[in-house]
Amino acid sequence: MRKLTLFSIFLAAVVIILGAYTRLTDAGLGCPDWPGCYGHVTVPLSEEKVAAANAAYPERPVEAAKAWNEMIHRYFAGTLGLCVLAIAVLAVKGRHNGTPVRLPVVLLCLIIFQAALGMWTVTLNLLPVVVMGHLLGGFSVLACLFILYLRLRDHQPDAVTFKHSNSVPLDDVEKISHTQHKLRRFALVGVAIVVVQIALGGWTSANYAALACTELPICESGWQERLDVVGAYSVPEAENYEFGAHDYGERVTMHILHRAGALVTFVYIVALGISVLFSQRTSAPIKRIAQFVLGSLILQVALGISNVVFMLPLGVAVLHNAVAAILLLSLLALVYYLTPLSNRRSVSIFGGQRHAKVGNSPIVMAANASSASYSSHSITKASGGFHG
Repeated sequence: MRKLTLFSIFLAAVVIILGAYTRLTDAGLGCPDWPGCYGHVTVPLSEEKVAAANAAYPERPVEAAKAWNEMIHRYFAGTLGLCVLAIAVLAVKGRHNGTPVRLPVVLLCLIIFQAALGMWTVTLNLLPVVVMGHLLGGFSVLACLFILYLRLRDHQPDAVTFKHSNSVPLDDVEKISHTQHKLRRFALVGVAIVVVQIALGGWTSANYAALACTELPICESGWQERLDVVGAYSVPEAENYEFGAHDYGERVTMHILHRAGALVTFVYIVALGISVLFSQRTSAPIKRIAQFVLGSLILQVALGISNVVFMLPLGVAVLHNAVAAILLLSLLALVYYLTPLSNRRSVSIFGGQRHAKVGNSPIVMAANASSASYSSHSITKASGGFHG
């Protein structure tokens, strides 16, 4: 199940990248029906099938390149759905062995809803709310799979290496736990900020506002007079939302607010990363995750600037979506490993010694309470608690 979950993570990442590629190549309606393409399992290519397809959908004649972009995305999404179904079945079967069940079931429900959003994306002619929801749904599936993988890895007896060290005084245990609790809350807010920024980017892309501003640092002159927040985040009535239905001022507003969100995200995540790196009560693995977070953030900002300077090159724009996913996952990893170990897996006992971690800092406690620096009774009083 762990290997299947890991495979599903990579598959979900591919689906997100293909979804971005499909959207950026204006292929969201490459197939005007769902789940097939012009009534076929594959793109119609023969002259006879193309003629029949064009007769059935005269407003949307066959464009093979766009249709293949859309169908390849659907094939990968369908495969991901089958993998999630298999994960849910395996989780239910292994529930008596301590295998997580609720998260796989939630994932299955999420993937079903994601399929419905994919259908509505086509049937509602790229309605921006649905397109943005579909994007967020893809990120949600990826995030849930990643968290499930971390939990499954912790569930494996051989997945965690316990290191021997001197006994840690109770005061230090409490200080470490308190510091990591604060950093965890700090990181959770960071996750929320990144999700909001992804939503702002999704809304900007869904309404074709990525090139509404082509100058830095804000926009072309006179942008202040064009601001219309209410209009920018409303949905105008239209028969078809392909290429956008908002006016220029509303698109400028979307773009500027996305840039403002990027600035807030950058400042906050940098502050988070520095706080973790310079804390004396976080372990080396957690610091490495913080370094990865900061590296992903810098790369994401560089890609965002490149989108503006080079007028939204396809490769850069797709990579901008991919790095957003990497940044989100790295933040989730930071939150996960800042979570008290007692909330992630039970303490294990090996070789006559009780091994535990506060956050990610190894602590070795002698099984004989008389040789420990604090009693087993005092352990339960430590912040976060331990349960052997």
